[in-house]
Amino acid sequence: MNPTLPLAVLLSLQLGSAYAQDPHAHPAAPAHDGRAILALHPDERAMILDEMRRFLDGVQKMTAAMGQQDMPAAAAAARDMGRKMAHEVPPALRAKLPLEFRQLGASVHGDFDQIALDAESLKDVSYSLGQLSATLQKCVSCHTMYQIQTPELNGEH
Repeated sequence: MNPTLPLAVLLSLQLGSAYAQDPHAHPAAPAHDGRAILALHPDERAMILDEMRRFLDGVQKMTAAMGQQDMPAAAAAARDMGRKMAHEVPPALRAKLPLEFRQLGASVHGDFDQIALDAESLKDVSYSLGQLSATLQKCVSCHTMYQIQTPELNGEH
């Protein structure tokens, strides 16, 4: 048996362990997946991701309210994701985003306003869930078409 083999194995295990413990270590970037890249600065990326988290939080509040047949609360959660949320995006960031991305986003915000109106007037959980499902399909489409990268994420400095 080669006496250096156990040493090489031990060294590779130590290096692998050190890499796994390094919170700043970056695995190899995945191969391009075909989505369009939205090249944004880190603060712009953070703003977009914050909006997505607020959508997720709002959808959770809506579905919890609908599960309790509380349509006024479902309407309030939907309204919070409506067009008023869209006005929080700075014009400089909006100008960087592709037209189709902006149109899809505006459509989603409009959908939530309509869901709020219908939830209040119709008070029909099934109808509101159908509307929510159609709106979430737009979210899926957007995530299928786009990815956000920053100079730190795509290797440019």
